[in-house]
Amino acid sequence: MTTVPAGVSRSAPEAHDSTAVVIVGAGVAGLTLGNLLLRRGIGCVILEKRSREYVEQRQRAGVIDTRAARMFREWGLEDRVIGGVPVEPVLNFRIDGETRPLALAPDDHDGGRFCPQQVLVRNLIDVFVSDGGDLRFDAEDVSLRNIADEAPPHVRYRDSAGSTKVISCEFVAGCDGDCGVSRTAIPSASLTRYSHEYGFAWLTVLAEVPARHQSMMALHPRGFAGQFARGPHASRFYLQCPLDSSVSQWTDEQIWDELETRFGEPMAARGPIAGTQLVPLRSVVHSPMSHGRLYLLGDAAHIVPPMSAKGMNLALHDAEIFANAVTHYQANNHDSTLLDGYSSTCLLHVWNYQAFATWWTELIHNAGDASYQGEFHHQVARADLARLFRSGSANRLLSEFIAGLN
Repeated sequence: MTTVPAGVSRSAPEAHDSTAVVIVGAGVAGLTLGNLLLRRGIGCVILEKRSREYVEQRQRAGVIDTRAARMFREWGLEDRVIGGVPVEPVLNFRIDGETRPLALAPDDHDGGRFCPQQVLVRNLIDVFVSDGGDLRFDAEDVSLRNIADEAPPHVRYRDSAGSTKVISCEFVAGCDGDCGVSRTAIPSASLTRYSHEYGFAWLTVLAEVPARHQSMMALHPRGFAGQFARGPHASRFYLQCPLDSSVSQWTDEQIWDELETRFGEPMAARGPIAGTQLVPLRSVVHSPMSHGRLYLLGDAAHIVPPMSAKGMNLALHDAEIFANAVTHYQANNHDSTLLDGYSSTCLLHVWNYQAFATWWTELIHNAGDASYQGEFHHQVARADLARLFRSGSANRLLSEFIAGLN
């Protein structure tokens, strides 16, 4: 008979595991990292506090840019994980009641995809699990220990049965978003937060109606409006609004009326609205993106405004940089050169995208709404936008950022 020491419960014993990398969070960053490590034969465990059903149905927009599509191709995952439809090499604008297409420079833009995040996430889960990956949903009360000590780090959590489990590891990858536990495990004195608040929000609307165009952006004195296809029978709409707005202020009829006003034309259809959310636009960067043996990926380290469509692609970039660094460490007698350079390597890319996101967000909103930053910035934005339509070099620079080549 096994003797149970005093103070230890029979029903909820601590179970100890070990692996090379514990990944906290089963979003795009965590699942991509897990799949990349698995393909290099490196052990990992992914912990996710939500259920599989919740994660797979979480509605979020997404564009996989050319760089990210190329990454999946090079790792042999393109055919298994990328869904969606090709991104058209054109941006459609409604300006002063007129539709104006802006054709992008043609260099290597055939790899991008409009792919809702839940589609990519579902595919990444299927591939990871079918290839033998260890993915644990309903992992509550996750805590990180020894991340900057001599002793190996370990991650403690409680499973759905109430049992406390501990996983020892060499590295922890924090992929649990802006409000997750990973970043809070880093002492505040060791982390610098850079942020910019844009001063307005978007009302995001998911509607069960087909889109007239794959994408359309309206520049209107009442504020920005956007429409993006989400499959053959759904569309995502955006309406610029004040920060003190609330979802309850908008009825379905008001939403459709405002969209028609800003687009200057009737909607293709008025159908059921499946969901609305208010999203304040902001840019955030945390530096450095590592502390001891903890490495931050995706939204845990940085946030870009949705106008730039780069949040998911930055997460994919972080995952590849970290996977290559761990692979090098394991294959080269624990050489930590790439791991030591992880943060600086990622931040070069992050700040480059933040520069684009800030410029593009300010340009599009100033070009329509003169009250946002005043008439001077409104006229500058109009001149900047006109330059994109007539200047090949300016258009090419925009195209390169959209494609994710920089």
